[in-house]
Amino acid sequence: MNILKINKNFLLVFFLIFINNFTGLCQMSVSGYIMDETYNPVNKAKIIIDEAEQSSIIYSDSTGYFYIDKINADKIIVTISALGYYTQNQTLDLNKVQSLDVILKSDIKHKNNDSKYTELSSINVTGKNESYINNYSSSATRLSMLAREVPQSINSINHNIIEDRQTFQLADAVKIVPGVESSSFYNQYTIRGISQNEEGQIINGMRTRQYYFLQPLTTNIEKIEVIKGPASATFASVDPGGSINLITKKPLVTSSKTITLNTGSYNTIRGALDFTGPLNENKTLLYRLNAGFQKARSYRDLVHNDALLLSPSFTYKLSNKTKVNIETIYTNQTGNLDRGQPIFGAVSGITNLKSTPISLNLGKEGDYYKSENLILMGTFTHAFNKQISMNAAYMKQTWKEDLQEHRTTNAFAVDVNNNPVNSLVGMQYVKRKQNWSVDNFNAYISYNFKTGPISHDLITGFDFSAWKKIKGGNQSAARGYILKDGSVTSRYDPTKAEQYETVTINNVTLPKPNVNYFDLINLNHTSSDSNYIMNSQITIPPTLSRNQAIYIQEQLRWKRVIVIAGIRQDWFEDKTNYDEKNEKSFKNNKLLPRLGITLILSDNINIYSTYLEGYQPQSNTASLLPSTGNYNWSTESAAKFKPLISDLKEAGIKTNFFNNKLVANLSVYEINQKNLLMNANLAQYPDSLITRGAERSKGLELEISLNIAAYWHLYASYSYNDARITKDNNPDLIGARKQNSPYNSASFWTRYNFQNIDIIKDWGIGAGFQYNSNRIPWFDRTFKVPSYFLVDLALYYAPKNTNMQFTLNVNNVMNKTYWIGAQNYLRLFPGAPRNALATATIKF
Repeated sequence: MNILKINKNFLLVFFLIFINNFTGLCQMSVSGYIMDETYNPVNKAKIIIDEAEQSSIIYSDSTGYFYIDKINADKIIVTISALGYYTQNQTLDLNKVQSLDVILKSDIKHKNNDSKYTELSSINVTGKNESYINNYSSSATRLSMLAREVPQSINSINHNIIEDRQTFQLADAVKIVPGVESSSFYNQYTIRGISQNEEGQIINGMRTRQYYFLQPLTTNIEKIEVIKGPASATFASVDPGGSINLITKKPLVTSSKTITLNTGSYNTIRGALDFTGPLNENKTLLYRLNAGFQKARSYRDLVHNDALLLSPSFTYKLSNKTKVNIETIYTNQTGNLDRGQPIFGAVSGITNLKSTPISLNLGKEGDYYKSENLILMGTFTHAFNKQISMNAAYMKQTWKEDLQEHRTTNAFAVDVNNNPVNSLVGMQYVKRKQNWSVDNFNAYISYNFKTGPISHDLITGFDFSAWKKIKGGNQSAARGYILKDGSVTSRYDPTKAEQYETVTINNVTLPKPNVNYFDLINLNHTSSDSNYIMNSQITIPPTLSRNQAIYIQEQLRWKRVIVIAGIRQDWFEDKTNYDEKNEKSFKNNKLLPRLGITLILSDNINIYSTYLEGYQPQSNTASLLPSTGNYNWSTESAAKFKPLISDLKEAGIKTNFFNNKLVANLSVYEINQKNLLMNANLAQYPDSLITRGAERSKGLELEISLNIAAYWHLYASYSYNDARITKDNNPDLIGARKQNSPYNSASFWTRYNFQNIDIIKDWGIGAGFQYNSNRIPWFDRTFKVPSYFLVDLALYYAPKNTNMQFTLNVNNVMNKTYWIGAQNYLRLFPGAPRNALATATIKF
């Protein structure tokens, strides 16, 4: 088996070290949410934990959340009380459950009924802290709501499934989400058949502005939420298919420390720590420190990815009404831009994707890509009274990149007669530096009240974001052909062949290139920078983009009906060469409505429908699409292009059975978008753009989370998507499939712990699969990227009476050769062959 060859003493050494230093009794914890009968959070609910010899008292926060750890008893009595509600209590066996949600029932006649006890019948047991189920979401509406009551499809991946699968990077985490597909090796995805166009990520609901070439780490991520459809009503200019919101880990009131070490295939070494707890006796000042590092090679030639992440955060509770959180995220990554695998061109309609090894990379020795990112975030929350509160958040980000690479010109070489030579790849050499700065602010006031039997949650707010490409960025490149007079021309003209220098390779005479062809027969990764003529040198124009918006949103509840309606007005302005005489600017204004309705058919079944609109000014979309070439460094204003606009129509059913042990959601949707930017002719005019008229994507998605028992958890998903071009300047493309969009995809993952079998009760297993059907490459419709089916396995060992776990993950167990996407013959993106990762985790 071609898996990780681990030193035979590796696990033994780690085991002995941790046993010697950290052996002790395994302490338990309890966490959950307190809600009223309408599922609104109950603030300052009193939770008493009675152990065998002591008691602990904590209070729920403004979201209804509570958490207490370091419980030394197997069985406890939980008592929950709040003014105006019946008090509830229950005996819990912590060997079976450690997480619960409680619904308090109103007691109108007894406003102070702390002495009145009833059975805790509304408890929802979700198993130990390993559950894959996510009950709450605030990303799509800015309200903390039960996920099943949000009239929109939202898929959440929590830290439990991230840890069980040991997904250290974002792409590995989101690939199990229905309708989300990686498009390349970069931080770039297709969601519901629509490619991501925006730069950066959404972190805690705030837009960043960083490039996408290297995958972000997940060390500091608590939960990943994929909000389907154009979420412009919440996040302004975002993609029509969906948005990925990364929710970071926040400080906790109880002390906890976790250290994780990994080693695996391709010389991978990783480490992470997660420390949190109070900094003062009254627990008003809390901290959390997340850190991670990675040094890793790859199954791809010359590729490596080294990364460092540091993320300290602090929470200060000024009073029962006011709280401040400050968070810093620093990442430093050094690696390569892996542009993909080249293959020989099709001959007589036959395409052989295995004509070159999947390890083949066109890069050269000495190529690199470096990025450094610093984010500072601050949030402020204040409750004026029980009905009115405010939230404000600010984010400052700086980001810079430094690039040196050899890459294809997206064309095979031609001989002196202009005939293609598909064993030789045209190459170019590029160097680039640029810097970004981002400011992001949002604030809103929420007001909850009642008019008769109707409950209202009214939000009104203001958003502001400004991202600036700082002056001083530049790019230089060597490309084209060498003339006999020593100059360089960008294109080869066979009618003037006598003016070009020539070179003979494999008995074929060709015009001599500025950058040597890459020979797919006789591979050579040696660099020869001194021979290049840097014939393309540009100053990356400084740009300044601003977006301002005001919005109002109403959520009303009447009996079993929930309605969310909102409207948002955006004002966008873009300036190229800002503060200079040749400044060019344009503005876009857009009014964005949203409407969603949820019907609670029963305690277990909700149905919903929603309508959303979205938009993206073209200066946003031009920089990420592969088809737009180098347009994002052009001085030409995007004002001549209409903004990309979109809409979503969606309906679905959300279910919750067996006391929250089974959650199943089904949605059907149609997304329409128009005014897409495409390249007019990539090979001849890489910076020229046209507008593709319109595209339509429709399909269905199914997601299932299941806690079969406290020791058995499962997550499964399925997606069917039919994405088509509905309007285009080329009539042959109307009705054609959209690129990088599989019809069918499915995923499955489960973990089972053998805790009921004495001889192996310290062990557990994990298993899963990933399936994707075929897809069309970005630029070439003469072949398809084939479908694939992958199997992953995991083995867990958690010694009794310790806070340790050892994990072995083996991915692509059957060692399948597959591709996650492609642009053309010269840029395919093969997936990893069989690989393994060994992990040691200690909690204390």
